[in-house]
Amino acid sequence: MGRVDTSTLERNRKVRTVLAVILGANWAVAVLKLALGLWSDSAAVTADGVHSFIDGGSNVLALVAMSFASQPADEDHPYGHAKFEALASLGIGALIGISMLELGRMALDSLMHDRHPQVTPTMVGVMVATLAINLTVTWVEHRQGQKLQSPLLLADARHTLSDVWVTLAVLGSLGLVKLGYPKADGLVTLGVMGIVARVAWDIVKQAVGILSDTARLDTQKVAALTLEVPGVLSCRDVRSRGMEGSVLVDLKIEVAPEMSTARAHDLADAVEASIQRAFPEVVDVVVHVEPASTPRGVPVPDSAG
Repeated sequence: MGRVDTSTLERNRKVRTVLAVILGANWAVAVLKLALGLWSDSAAVTADGVHSFIDGGSNVLALVAMSFASQPADEDHPYGHAKFEALASLGIGALIGISMLELGRMALDSLMHDRHPQVTPTMVGVMVATLAINLTVTWVEHRQGQKLQSPLLLADARHTLSDVWVTLAVLGSLGLVKLGYPKADGLVTLGVMGIVARVAWDIVKQAVGILSDTARLDTQKVAALTLEVPGVLSCRDVRSRGMEGSVLVDLKIEVAPEMSTARAHDLADAVEASIQRAFPEVVDVVVHVEPASTPRGVPVPDSAG
């Protein structure tokens, strides 16, 4: 049986709490940037504010997803709803892609029309303050994502980190514009596009791996561990899937044909326990027990004993 208990519900509650706090921080940063951008007539800072609002939108998406993911298994979803987290991660990747397109538009507009922000001490001060907030948010969310083993929190932390890179790019371009290099705004933004594209790719790749049931464990290691259990004669067809902190495994073992059903059941339990000790992320192991092939001409003892 899978280990679905109150600890899972508590973990999901903590993930939702972290997301709610991050949502407030992201939208506070967005309001600051948008107000500054509109006040200073700076397209770059205004676009950075829009990017921060996308961060907030991803938090809303994540909270909605967690409301589904936290539901226990039911008749329609016998394996639970955990994959909703991966679906939300795909949504976050899509939002990053949208922000990348916006960065490209900003860069081309700056380079082709020689548009650049008017640099003021207030603008620099606000951008530095929002940068500090985003760095703190990224560190807290990444740490909580590792602690709670949540791919959703880790994906959202990487998304917030993309906002850090955008802010750094804006600050760098402001400095270069102040020094008399107006085209620096567009060139720096093009560089940030490459960073954002890599973040989006990593998030989408991780989510697709979960949704497409990519193998989570080394099959040879699992087989070797299984063969160490006394009574197991062979192990094959090892399969694993799931998320980083919630892996499902199934495999086939062969035992002596004369082994009783009760003994075979105990052996399967021993295999399950051994795998879960070695891989704490495994929450369910299905062991198919089969009689070992008997050489032709060798009688098969009665298994009723």
